Amino acid sequence: MTGPPVLGTRALGRALLARQHLLARSAMTPAAMVGHLGGLQAQAVPQPPYLGLLSRLEGFTPDLLDDLFQRREVVRIALHRGTIHLVTADDCRTLRPLVQPVLDQGLRSAYGKRLAGLDLTALADEARVLLEERPLTFQQLGGVLAAGRPDRDPAALAQAARCLLPLVQVPPRGLWGRSGAAAHTTAESWLGRPLDPAPSLDALALRYLAAFGPATVADLQKWCGLSRLGAVLKRLAPELVTFRDEHGRLLYDLPGAPRPDPAVPAPVRLLAPFDNLLLSHADRTRVLPEEYRPRVMTQNGIVLGTVLVDGLVAGSWQLTEGPAGERAVAVRPFAALGRGDRREAEAEAERVLAFAGGGGAVRFEEAG
Repeated sequence: MTGPPVLGTRALGRALLARQHLLARSAMTPAAMVGHLGGLQAQAVPQPPYLGLLSRLEGFTPDLLDDLFQRREVVRIALHRGTIHLVTADDCRTLRPLVQPVLDQGLRSAYGKRLAGLDLTALADEARVLLEERPLTFQQLGGVLAAGRPDRDPAALAQAARCLLPLVQVPPRGLWGRSGAAAHTTAESWLGRPLDPAPSLDALALRYLAAFGPATVADLQKWCGLSRLGAVLKRLAPELVTFRDEHGRLLYDLPGAPRPDPAVPAPVRLLAPFDNLLLSHADRTRVLPEEYRPRVMTQNGIVLGTVLVDGLVAGSWQLTEGPAGERAVAVRPFAALGRGDRREAEAEAERVLAFAGGGGAVRFEEAG
């Protein structure tokens, strides 16, 4: 009796790139792409979600996402792994309740001692009233909450509210070319709708596989931050297909999802900083060679923009703007690029500069 077919690392990489629309850019709307990806990591502002969409969409311009923010069709909120993500309004309502255990655990780990003995229900109720009167920064919120709790740390009180309530960051925070304080209100108030009272972990797992599969249980858990999801994929197994990777690990997938031939060419792409392509698997080697991981994911939690060559991370890059508004894209290959790959990387960098407003220069740094 034979077991599930084996998918090599290159096959897994090509499947991931196809589902992420990094083999060929898509004509999807920005809102549809944000939904398909299950959100884009967005704790750094404003570049990552905009550049993440730029790498995947044809004809994308900053105003298209700005408009979605202004119309409240997308929001920035703490979700997967407890980090800020840009998601559609519908996904905010569905995903935020599902990741509540992730936020609870993060709060206990970071602030448990400072919140011991506190009535968290009363704190959340008070914070909701304050934040629905007007958006507040965490510094402002913590100060007001501490006024009635003088023995408590204002920062811990504000972070408790962040965990206990679904708080969205309101514009102009996060808009391209603009700045603003990270002011918050509740998702219910901002969207004018309640959160989903019965969100589905099964639906979450299927959405993940559509955008990131084939994947193991550990991969799914890495993406969202939740644990004990093996039972979910086991329950869904009759409607899924299974494979093994080269290490014998069981992979789950959607039957009709793309799994291109490993020989399919992969164009050079510039991935945004903090792109979930690099953050959503327990084993990242399908796109990120282990020897390059420390050069991309720094000790202080920064994830650099990366250069994909033949489907693998082969360098880093950065979009900068000087004091006089002069723009530049610096490309840092980790090894010498072939002539064709260098031309493609330069074209992608020029595309970023055009997106950022035209002008500027592309600079290649010495490989190594």
